[in-house]
Amino acid sequence: MSSDPRAGTPAQAGDLVDVDALLAAYHDRHPDPGVAGERVAFGTSGHRGSSLRTTFNDDHIAATSQAICEYRAAHGTEGPLFIGRDTHALSEPAWITAIEVFQANGVHVLADGDDAFTPTPAVSHAILTHNRARVSGLADGVVVTPSHNPPADGGFKYNPPNGGPADTDATSWIAERANELLEAKLAGVARRPIDRQGLGRYDFLGEYVADLPSVLNLDAIRDAGIRIGADPLGGASVAYWGAIAERYGLDLTVVNPAVDPQFGFMTLDWDGKIRMDCSSPYAMASLVERRGDFRIATGNDADSDRHGIVTADGLMNPNHFLAVAIGYLYGYRPGWSPDAGVGKTAVSSSMIDRVAADLGRKLVETPVGFKWFVPGLLDGTIGFGGEESAGASFLRTDGSVWTTDKDGIILALLASEIAAVTGETPSERYRTLTEKFGEPAYARIDVATDPESKAKLGKLSADDVTATELAGDPITERLTAAPGNGAPLGGLKVVTEGGWFAARPSGTEDVYKVYAESFRGPDHLTRIQDEAREVVDAALRA
Repeated sequence: MSSDPRAGTPAQAGDLVDVDALLAAYHDRHPDPGVAGERVAFGTSGHRGSSLRTTFNDDHIAATSQAICEYRAAHGTEGPLFIGRDTHALSEPAWITAIEVFQANGVHVLADGDDAFTPTPAVSHAILTHNRARVSGLADGVVVTPSHNPPADGGFKYNPPNGGPADTDATSWIAERANELLEAKLAGVARRPIDRQGLGRYDFLGEYVADLPSVLNLDAIRDAGIRIGADPLGGASVAYWGAIAERYGLDLTVVNPAVDPQFGFMTLDWDGKIRMDCSSPYAMASLVERRGDFRIATGNDADSDRHGIVTADGLMNPNHFLAVAIGYLYGYRPGWSPDAGVGKTAVSSSMIDRVAADLGRKLVETPVGFKWFVPGLLDGTIGFGGEESAGASFLRTDGSVWTTDKDGIILALLASEIAAVTGETPSERYRTLTEKFGEPAYARIDVATDPESKAKLGKLSADDVTATELAGDPITERLTAAPGNGAPLGGLKVVTEGGWFAARPSGTEDVYKVYAESFRGPDHLTRIQDEAREVVDAALRA
């Protein structure tokens, strides 16, 4: 993908969203459910959109919140509903809409005690803490966040009692019911102004921060004097980092404590847009510039479910850090079951496969989406689950569940634990892995297509692939279902001894994404990418 000439440079006045217009549109614009793009649609991380495009408005959130009330009632979820929000401008009005509907439906809502911002992992942690050892009165939760999306966007996601992202059955039901309510012009939606006295309160920050020693070796970080720079990127973790530093005596500087709904302090992402993507070298450019000030510097996105790791070598590729984290954790967590597997998505680096095999651990390869790791994290059969998009979580030191949603805070702190315990930064440890297993070249590209081809790609079978070779190597696997759980990949993966590619349709654009990796260098990767298009085109014509 070609980058904008201003990528990595500070945002200018013309790049900033008009917050007043954004908030006015949230209430003033009303979606037309007859227009596909204006309906409620849950992707892998909830419903997202912008009030300026009439894709994230009061009507959407009222209808979705009512649908969640009906869903939880149908499934016997009678405990409290934890609700959190991030720092996007649309998050606060959507948070208010949701609470008005939840309270009108008799749901006991637990919001932050200080009306403060709440990271996604703190909500997951709260749900699991409440539900531990319970069989009734189970809690669930909602996080109002579009994650790392641009400032004009809003997002709304539901976490059921398992604490993780809702599965497709749940989100499909909720979206279908919400759209019925939109078609009925919100008839059937119960709503009343927030009852502040009746609104329950919960100390998300205090409970989460106090429990961190159960999942990390913070004493080692403190005793080693690891100098840490933590950049919340203007997101929900802003107060958490200061609290962590103070409580555990860490040499930690909150690099940028500013909260601004325009996110005007950001550097522009690859396409010239403001995006709080902590895995992007462009969005993280200002922190990368300061890498010499810290042994470990870290970033989080707006809801803190993703992580970015910066060392003296620069910003680590997310796949590289996942491989290092896995190699470290399974060697330094004796309380984990020897049978605990390694969870990875099908489009994550095969370096993880090699590390898992070297550890003697079972590899659990799933489709894209963190929801697939939830059962394994809950019962301890997966010790670590991670996505190539810099989202992961792992078990407590005793082998029990910590969170079942992505936790960018503990992954960021893990980088410092690794440096403290081993004496090596994660990037130094990754170089050791490449010396042992080879150095992969990995990239993702977008290929233009049409809606019909996108739909067909998502439903291909392995028999549709007639090619026998890829980039000079015999094809060893043709996958349309994940090896780890048999769930459909929603696309295609082709594997050889020297590399692989995976193709899956975009959920928002008329393109399909090609993820590819080679253990034979960049030239071989380019050949895999070129031939991947031919393989996909032939399969689509079959």
